[in-house]
Amino acid sequence: MALEFTVTERPDRVSDEDRAAILANPGFGNHFTDHMVRITWDSEAGWHDAEVGAYRPFQLDPAAAVLHYAQEIFEGMKAYRHADGSVWTFRPEANAARFARSATRLALPVLPEEDFIQSLKEIVALDKVWVPDAANGGEESLYLRPYMFASEAFLGVRPAKQVTYSVIASPAGAYFGGGGVKPVDLWISTDYARAGEGGTGGAKCGGNYASSLAGQLEGIAQGCQQAVFLDSSTHTYIEELGGMNLFLVYQDGRIVTPELTGTILEGVTRSSILSLAKDLGLSPEERRIPIQEWKDAAASGELSEVFACGTAAVVTPVGELRWDGGSCDHRREGHVDEVATKIRSTLLDIQYGRVEDTHGWLTQLA
Repeated sequence: MALEFTVTERPDRVSDEDRAAILANPGFGNHFTDHMVRITWDSEAGWHDAEVGAYRPFQLDPAAAVLHYAQEIFEGMKAYRHADGSVWTFRPEANAARFARSATRLALPVLPEEDFIQSLKEIVALDKVWVPDAANGGEESLYLRPYMFASEAFLGVRPAKQVTYSVIASPAGAYFGGGGVKPVDLWISTDYARAGEGGTGGAKCGGNYASSLAGQLEGIAQGCQQAVFLDSSTHTYIEELGGMNLFLVYQDGRIVTPELTGTILEGVTRSSILSLAKDLGLSPEERRIPIQEWKDAAASGELSEVFACGTAAVVTPVGELRWDGGSCDHRREGHVDEVATKIRSTLLDIQYGRVEDTHGWLTQLA
């Protein structure tokens, strides 16, 4: 049976003037809307006490399990305002399915898909005014963050018997400030791995992101924005960045991404690109890609483009790949990231309702 949400609208909403100032330049992840969703689960009652109320701090016991054993998961998605004022999101059932897989891997309870999607509708219904207008082809949106964590107070290595689910929302501008999409330079991390075989690499949990930070700092020290992580067993095969999947585009029309081995997060944008590639006359492949293949194909000119993808930045071209003792630069004279640009614009046009959604990917939230 679907959950019934208790809705309590806060009386002290952010003023129209202050909200307008925030929406004029929201940045990414800097501001939050007036309300939040909260649902409780325990081993006796299951999911209950579903509510939408004021955005406010959690009161956690110092022994809350999440603080000691990192039993938590999250999702990231966006709400888009269409030209008629309605608000939609992109493939929420895919996020709900991944959330369920992550929950199973982290020994957390599975929230049913209908409740997951309804929680998004509930917060957007109250905070619809926070969804920016994407005027003139802009990329403003309302970023939605569903998450779940072990809130039971105890010390001991076992699955928690009390869990909290929540959704918060944050108005977001284009991920890249200053106008335009800027290529990112990548550092091949050989000292660190994002995830290992049998671990949590296929789940969307905070620990995977925490483990990527040392590699990212190493990349920054080498003048790059991000790090490329390789498989932890052989340090031979490309996996992903700290928070984005990778695609290699070849001159013959192949578009290749590392196959899912259990150590790579199955990105919703990634799977969408694999579908769109066929529509664009490309030949998508999922397979293991040796890092040496990337280097060799770049040197020979066989490789035409490389790009990363994810919910926040959508599609991001890769400029230079660096490693200890060498580099290859994809920004040759006259180079245009034609495939990345086309895929990016196609995705955005679907998400903002500027073209027909022939895949049935959009769900109306308000």
